Amino acid sequence: MGCVCCKFPSSLSDGGKKMKRKRRKNATADEFSEVIPIPSHDFKLECAALTRRGYYPDTPNKDNQDCFCIKTSIQGNPNVHIFGVFDGHGHSGKQCSNFVKNRLIEILSSDETLLEDPVKAYNSAFSTTNNELHDNPDIDDSMSGTTAITVLVINDKLYVANVGDSRAVISVKPDHQGRIVSQDLSDDQTPYRNDECERVKECGARVLSVDQVEGLKDPSVQSWGDEESSGSDPPRLWMQNAMYPGTAFTRSVGDSLAEKIGVMAVPEVSVTQLTHNHPFFVLASDGVFEFLSSQTVVDMVDRYMDPRGACSAVVAESYKSWLEHENRTDDITIIVVHVNGLINSGGESGGEAGGSGGQPPPLRPDVSPQQSEMYGSVASDFS
Repeated sequence: MGCVCCKFPSSLSDGGKKMKRKRRKNATADEFSEVIPIPSHDFKLECAALTRRGYYPDTPNKDNQDCFCIKTSIQGNPNVHIFGVFDGHGHSGKQCSNFVKNRLIEILSSDETLLEDPVKAYNSAFSTTNNELHDNPDIDDSMSGTTAITVLVINDKLYVANVGDSRAVISVKPDHQGRIVSQDLSDDQTPYRNDECERVKECGARVLSVDQVEGLKDPSVQSWGDEESSGSDPPRLWMQNAMYPGTAFTRSVGDSLAEKIGVMAVPEVSVTQLTHNHPFFVLASDGVFEFLSSQTVVDMVDRYMDPRGACSAVVAESYKSWLEHENRTDDITIIVVHVNGLINSGGESGGEAGGSGGQPPPLRPDVSPQQSEMYGSVASDFS
């Protein structure tokens, strides 16, 4: 087991609540958790995050290109918070994911329209961050970039913005006390989706698996099943008459060469009204969801009262599943957020998905907020 090295102090405060940092003896992984009050609706969010470096036998010292952030009291408001997971890829993947994590949150936090129109603010922030990454002389994003899944909490609403194939999932507890079920808050943006596949083809992309590119399978067969049953050779995007970039996603931040064939940084945004029927929500990189379904993850998290234990269990199971299917693992990152004490809410129990939603209810005046930030970036090694 290795250690988790994160860019934040061991104890941060927010409204009198402390974020706990625990280091296991001998092993050592740092675990992080925080209790975040939502005064406007008198409930709390209890969250934890964990990121684990992948196992790459050919490059044992490869950096963890995943990172995460939790920032509370956005714009000094105790009812506005943001969670994010960023999954970098390519030679400069670590630099890309950390740059996007920092700039995206910074731009959103300074946007005066954020509370009036979160969807507009999201689109502007992703576009600006993407352009700044392209223009950054210290980062080569020609064939590197990052996916991004973020959840903006405003009062009792979740605004989820997704670029790529990381995922956000919420649990739904049926009124009749049946089994808890998962509800995706984002749709993976990959060639498995017909709409995304056709969009990138119209931009000039060839969509083929590696076996098809290498002539081992018929390239005219444009059906790859679904992500959970297709195995380890997914459809990818290629330039015409070229063997790059080979991205397995259709949206990302960065990847300037792939932009020429339709890969873009425009987020899809969903809006969900939190209710007492939503015990928790999860954000995770595709290192979690490569071999675990959303329902499996929700079932695992539901077995733990403490989100830290849930994070550890899901990461361990994800790591195990990778090694059962391949001789390596991806970097793995997860944030678990419990919704505690929410009794009344202004909406129905179901989520509202799409590119726009109703305006959030008025926020209370600034009540002596104390802002905390949790940023994680890891190069750890777990056995």
